[in-house]
Amino acid sequence: MKIVASSDWRDGLAFDSPTLVSEVAPGEPARCATCGPDSAPRERTELWAVKHRHPKQHSGYVRFYCLLHTPAAAPAPVAAPAAAARPASRAPRADRAPRADRVPVRKPDLDVVRAMCPDCFVEVSAVGVCGMCGRTV
Repeated sequence: MKIVASSDWRDGLAFDSPTLVSEVAPGEPARCATCGPDSAPRERTELWAVKHRHPKQHSGYVRFYCLLHTPAAAPAPVAAPAAAARPASRAPRADRAPRADRVPVRKPDLDVVRAMCPDCFVEVSAVGVCGMCGRTV
């Protein structure tokens, strides 16, 4: 089973780019996030939606702003330097012998078949007891 985030109108907005609210989410009048809850609701044609970045949510969050409080649009990203300016990848030198004192690091085998509970379909601990239902497997 794959768990994914749901999709809605906020996913279509670009980060830090003001968009007219009436174009992306039509509906009832709303308030500016900066003016506060005591301000009068404004028509959606007077509000701007801005999607902000969030450190713990990859999809960010959206706030509505009036024309007076709308943040400036994000500057265009700077183009990467030309490929010629980047150093070429380092190839191993032919005159350098591999070091004999290095031990190769073993990566864990991720394709190991582990015991599963037939009722809950979760991996069972090493003791053999399901952590969800308590059944011994």
